[in-house]
Amino acid sequence: MRLYSSVSFIFFGLISFQLLPLSIQQATESCNSTLPLNDLTFDTTLLQCVEAWTPRNYILRYARTAQNTWSFILSAPDASSFIGIGFSTNGQMIGASAVVGWLPTDGSGGQAKQYLLGGKSPGQVTPDRGDLSIVNGSLKVESVSSRIYMSFQLTADVPRPSLLYALGPAGFFPTSPGFGLREHRDMTTTTVDYNTGSQTVVKGSPYSKLRKTHGLLNMFGWGILIIIGALVARHMKQWKPTWFYAHIALQTTGFILGLTGIICGLVLENRTKANNVSKHKGLGITILVMGILQVLALLARPDKDSKYRKYWNWYHHNVGRVMIILAISNIFYGIHLGKAGSSWNVGYGFAVAVLALAAIGLEVKKFMNK
Repeated sequence: MRLYSSVSFIFFGLISFQLLPLSIQQATESCNSTLPLNDLTFDTTLLQCVEAWTPRNYILRYARTAQNTWSFILSAPDASSFIGIGFSTNGQMIGASAVVGWLPTDGSGGQAKQYLLGGKSPGQVTPDRGDLSIVNGSLKVESVSSRIYMSFQLTADVPRPSLLYALGPAGFFPTSPGFGLREHRDMTTTTVDYNTGSQTVVKGSPYSKLRKTHGLLNMFGWGILIIIGALVARHMKQWKPTWFYAHIALQTTGFILGLTGIICGLVLENRTKANNVSKHKGLGITILVMGILQVLALLARPDKDSKYRKYWNWYHHNVGRVMIILAISNIFYGIHLGKAGSSWNVGYGFAVAVLALAAIGLEVKKFMNK
């Protein structure tokens, strides 16, 4: 029975493959496939081949076909969207220059342009700009057997080895007069050795570990420990002097983690040259200054019998509350800017919800005790 099931599965699988549209079968290509282009101006027999992006079946062929002239052919399945290849100095999208091509469904013919990737938002991706020296008349896009072939030539000693590949949103094509791009639906980053043809796929974006460290330190420091420390100070005073030392320990640990997280953020901004984090950075520095003021206020705390103690309490408590609100807001804003995904929002949102419910419960208990 098991053998019969296996044979049936294979048999019907083969039938299903044969029933697939011919265009879908032909859209798959490998480096062993024959290049179906005949009217190129350079010698295609010199081309090396790299299976550049396996999940999307992107194939890159390249070679130095003349003195300081490099020829490229990027092919991909025609998914009714644009395809792109970017050349980066540091593996980052921002600051890179890209060649993007598309084949509109209206039959108007293939088009390709160079774009300057000035930022992550569509408005910062500028057509007809960039620092790639593209040979005049070499940009060409055509469709063969349900695949897009984008060919071009660059003038360079050696092209940049950090390559970015992108697949545009389905059904969207840049149009005149602006030729603006929408955000890609998928992308990957690789590095290639033009001499050997070897390629390395970058796992995650460059500086991803630094970005995660920055987020986690700020999240646990400013966004969790500081809040717990505030709850201890407000609701645990019946346990003297334990509450005070616990409060100091939690706030000090939170401050140190938060300070380290902000330093990581400044280093990250410097390395990535990010230009869309000014608000996030400003809020972070404001939170840090308020944290420093809280530490200094502790050193200048008046005695309990001092007439200034009530003013000190008002300052210390309210600055702390404002700092916590800003910290929570900035953490969610940072998750949004970093496009960290829903798991980060859900994880930190759950932590904030637990702390909020605990605070509400303790407030109710305190009110009932009065």
